[in-house]
Amino acid sequence: MTDVTPKPKRFYKIARAEQVPGGWTVHLDERAIKTPARAALQLPTEKLAKAIAAEWNAQEAHIDLLSMHLTRLANVAIDRTPEVRYEMADELARYCETDLICHIAEDDGELAEREEAHWAPIRAWAGQALDVILVPVEGIIASPQPDASLEAARSYALSLDDFALTGLVYACGLYGSAVLALAVLEGELSATDAFEISRIDEAWQAAQWGEDDEAKAATALRRLEAKALDTWLSGLN
Repeated sequence: MTDVTPKPKRFYKIARAEQVPGGWTVHLDERAIKTPARAALQLPTEKLAKAIAAEWNAQEAHIDLLSMHLTRLANVAIDRTPEVRYEMADELARYCETDLICHIAEDDGELAEREEAHWAPIRAWAGQALDVILVPVEGIIASPQPDASLEAARSYALSLDDFALTGLVYACGLYGSAVLALAVLEGELSATDAFEISRIDEAWQAAQWGEDDEAKAATALRRLEAKALDTWLSGLN
């Protein structure tokens, strides 16, 4: 469905990062950006502030808010995440219970081999590095996962600051996988590489049966989200 919501006109000449007490923000001309909840857009690093400023500078005659992934993540990190940290940690654990990379193809040996060539090393890494040990299965029926692993995932999530936790949960939704999201947060994978690993089955099906224009467009948009996530995490470090 085409988005027919009117886009606001660009009302500023330039966006730039500005240092403020305790961090950084972004000014549109002389006006500091506010979040939807009217909080100050206070960012932890100059690098992230510059990346968000670049996002605003890239807008043309009208502002496409849906394309501004970094701004939207910052708004969530400031307005929403501090209030729902425990719920977000529980969401990470729920992704562990049905993690994409624990569900191996059962009817196609070649696809299963391709999946496991990429997925098994990441599952092993999560167990060794983070004590998140998940049980793989064939097919779509989930297997109960160890309580200790789910608790390790929750504890990891709660150890993060609001900006990193926002990125982690965003990554879970993008990949359908807590393990891939954890690997990206820890620098084991880039966000873009993790995205390609998450769509091995999808790419396989497209190679076998073809892919329509709508599916191609959706994949392209998700690749942009993964690229933005790389920028977000790089900006936090």
